[in-house]
Amino acid sequence: MTNAISLDRREAESAAVPSSRPTHPQRIADDMAMLRTAAELTRDLNAPRPAIYWTDMTLSAVIGYAALAAAIVVTSPVLAVLAGIVAVLALYRAGSFIHELTHIKHSSVPGFRLGWNLLVGVPMLVPSFMYEGVHSLHHARTRYGTAEDPEYLPLALMKPWSLPLFIAASLLAPIALLFRFAVLTPLAALFPAVRHKVVTRMSALSINPSFERRAPEGELARQWRWQAAACSVFAIALLTGVATGMVPLRGFLIFLAIVSAVAVINQVRTLVAHLWENEGEAMTVTAQYLDTVNVPPPALLPVLWAPVGLRYHALHHLIPGLPYHSLAEAHRRLAKTLDAGSPYHRANYPGLPGLVRRIVVSTMTVGSTR
Repeated sequence: MTNAISLDRREAESAAVPSSRPTHPQRIADDMAMLRTAAELTRDLNAPRPAIYWTDMTLSAVIGYAALAAAIVVTSPVLAVLAGIVAVLALYRAGSFIHELTHIKHSSVPGFRLGWNLLVGVPMLVPSFMYEGVHSLHHARTRYGTAEDPEYLPLALMKPWSLPLFIAASLLAPIALLFRFAVLTPLAALFPAVRHKVVTRMSALSINPSFERRAPEGELARQWRWQAAACSVFAIALLTGVATGMVPLRGFLIFLAIVSAVAVINQVRTLVAHLWENEGEAMTVTAQYLDTVNVPPPALLPVLWAPVGLRYHALHHLIPGLPYHSLAEAHRRLAKTLDAGSPYHRANYPGLPGLVRRIVVSTMTVGSTR
């Protein structure tokens, strides 16, 4: 992936390469002026707009599945590849709404969680229960960047080989999810010991290998049960169909390839969503913001690799309650209002290549000495 903008050479270099070893992010004090301005300027942007959510998610899913079907049935290799690319990007966008589900009040967009799970979560084997109750811990003030954060590792400070391993692991996501729901879910229903293992270690979309999830309670437990059951039925039916020849092996492999490609793109986006420079201590809100990444316009390609507002990931950490469709306007207001010395501008980066280069250089300079 590349970025369709030109930059001053000094600007590009400063964005791409860390100037030195990260300077203790946990010691950065909160910039109260930035925090107050962010809250005041965005109060009128907090309400989710159901029509936008439903239209965007539904169209993305329909286009994605139509392109998936085309990739399976067309005979031309070129057309099949083109259809596959469209399917990956559209289904990736549709799947990214799982992030919104963890932040919006479900009553503000009625039925959206159910609709998303039926259209995307179950067929893609990523039901929302695997993110709800997990992602909120990543935003907890005292958990972010610590060992208790399910979505954080100090990747910039780890060994150079950790980055290719981090990306390569996502290639196996569809196989792992099929095994989780077709095999482990039925076993978990029968055997308490298996259930405990599945709940604590195999029921979260997390990157922290030491994270253990607590058993769900209340409404989340009810959501968990029906979503897991639906995914199990789908996974078993799919594998049975392949085994009996009802589902063509070619079509099944294309489906796996597309789901795998979606997982890889998401993993690359995750790799550059933060600077990953904290070593486990609690951080201020400003420090968390500066450890996170915005890729605002004029960059064009983040629309594809960081959809549904994910290109404003740092801003999202600053104001987690803003719906995705309000983030662009919030960024315009803050970028215009806050002076050049504000920390707000330091979390804005020009594009994917520089961010990837930054973390690679960090692992080769800092991580290789550890």
